Amino acid sequence: MNGFQKMLDSIEHIENNLVSDLCIEDIAKIACMSKFHFQRMFNMLTGYTVSEYIRNRRITVAAKELVHSNSKVIDIALKYGYETPESFTRAFQRIHGISPSSVRKHSKSLKAFPKLSFQIQIKGDVEMDYRIVEKGAFSVVGKSIRTKTIGGENHQRIPEFWKESNQNGYVEELIQNAGALGLLGICTDFDSKQENLTYLIGAEKKSESLPDNWEESQIPAAIWAVFPVRGAMPDAMHKIWERIYAEWFPATGYEHTGGPEMEVYPSDDDPYSERHYSEIWIPIRK
Repeated sequence: MNGFQKMLDSIEHIENNLVSDLCIEDIAKIACMSKFHFQRMFNMLTGYTVSEYIRNRRITVAAKELVHSNSKVIDIALKYGYETPESFTRAFQRIHGISPSSVRKHSKSLKAFPKLSFQIQIKGDVEMDYRIVEKGAFSVVGKSIRTKTIGGENHQRIPEFWKESNQNGYVEELIQNAGALGLLGICTDFDSKQENLTYLIGAEKKSESLPDNWEESQIPAAIWAVFPVRGAMPDAMHKIWERIYAEWFPATGYEHTGGPEMEVYPSDDDPYSERHYSEIWIPIRK
């Protein structure tokens, strides 16, 4: 519960400084988290990146000011962190569907992104299993895509990537080269604002001889929190991801180290079966 209160404190800080320069690292300190862990926690809990939330709140407050004041558009644009009226207009149109100047000429409905709040719900009737695994550095091979977390694009593109990989024979070929862990879905290379990530479908490297279109990546040594996932993909996986950030992290005091995250598929059974078993591996520290 204390962790959620600190998240609320960080949101209050954002709200009180929408017209100031907001540094994500400073916001994370208010929540008593590392920058990386705060961004992942925020995105998993809200569905927005921190930067996306700040942009939406600024545009919402700016629209209100545009309607209820006589301030010039350029002054409002500069006040809320836009360097030019053109950049403000593009952002405004993207959300509201009309230009800022049109708001005063015509009575149009505007969209509002309200300030976030969290309601804490204790669910003692549903246990959350996990184990701690220490594993040394290892190499993985496979194919990857780059995707955005904005608007949940990653939740659409990653299942599509798996579907395509199953249909074109890539997964079958990968199974023949898989190590002890089985097939792996690895999230890595998060950008500084947590709005893009690389997702690799791969396996532990077993051979020096690899297909030309495969890539190799290094997974550093880490202490991992491992969560069992039972049920059909991708819904069962999404549900456990949500519980990890909404329940497990706040309850245990562990923190994400910022390293790669792994979805582990130890067997080649039907991923769309309700009996399917998989795991989520997250690198952690106290």
